Amino acid sequence: MQKIEAIVRPEKLDDVKNALSDAGFHGMNIVHVTGRGVQRGIVHQGRGGETYTVDMLPKVKVEVVVSDQKVDAVVKIICDAARTGNIGDGKLFVMPVTDAVRVRTGERGDEAV
Repeated sequence: MQKIEAIVRPEKLDDVKNALSDAGFHGMNIVHVTGRGVQRGIVHQGRGGETYTVDMLPKVKVEVVVSDQKVDAVVKIICDAARTGNIGDGKLFVMPVTDAVRVRTGERGDEAV
């Protein structure tokens, strides 16, 4: 099993959720986060002409755990749904999951996901 953490723009969350759901991946966790990447924030112009930088931007982290065989498909689905073509579209991280346990039934491994 692998856990995919996708950091995406908040306005792309519905697109990502719907794309995953349409492909049969219904289980996911969503966490609202703030952070910065390569862009290091954005510069705004305030009243009176002064500029200020917002260096921690709102993002959304989507967490999905899938079997090893489905990782490439889920990564492609998320990338396609979250892409705007502009800097700040986000990043995906894939990491191994050693075990999963469904609390209600005690199922373990892929059956628990």
